[in-house]
Parts: sequence; C-alpha cells; structure tokens
Amino acid sequence: MIDIIGMIFIGIGLFFDFLGCLGLIRLPDVYNRLQASTKCVTFGTCSILFGTFLMLGFTAGGIKALFCMVFIALTSPVSAHALARGAHKSGVKLWDKSVCDKYEEDKTKIEKIKKD
Repeated sequence: MIDIIGMIFIGIGLFFDFLGCLGLIRLPDVYNRLQASTKCVTFGTCSILFGTFLMLGFTAGGIKALFCMVFIALTSPVSAHALARGAHKSGVKLWDKSVCDKYEEDKTKIEKIKKD
C-alpha cells in the first residue's frame, strides 16, 4: 500500500516538473520563467523525493531523499531570487504587459532616501 502512495507522489511530482518545463518554454520573459520553474519544479522534485522516501523507508536512500528535499526547498527560492535580482540589475526588461516592478520601486525609494 505504501508503494502505491509513493508512486502517486512520484506521478504528481512528474506532472509538476512537466508544468515547470512547459512554463520555461511558454512564458514571455525571464522573470515569469523563473517563477514557473521555481515553484513547479521545487514542488515537483520534492514530491518525487518524498515518494522515493515512502518507497524506500528509513534506509540510507530514504534519508538522503529527505535531506535532498530540505536542501531543494531552502536553496531553490533563494537562487531564483538571486537570478531575478541579477537580471534586473543587468537591465533585462520586463514583459510589456507586466503590471508592477517591485525592484524598480525599491530602487527609487532608496534613491529618494539618499537625496534627503
């Protein structure tokens, strides 16, 4: 029974990884692509690793899967933020239909504080 639940988690993870890859192809700019890949692939990969843990149990492989889940959950959002911040600082433009630019708002606030 636990193997079936593990396979379900692996299937869900593969589906979310597929959606993340599809988002990398279909979305218009680097910021939207980062959002799709970070959220979908993080959840998908963690789901695959959790399914692996369920199937292996508390063996060496299962514990490694849990450690990898924690590592991915901590590092993936941080790295995506760093990439987005670097892209913004290097001048990569947002999509024409983007609604807001929080990085630019923060930049203007800081410049205004420095003037005063």
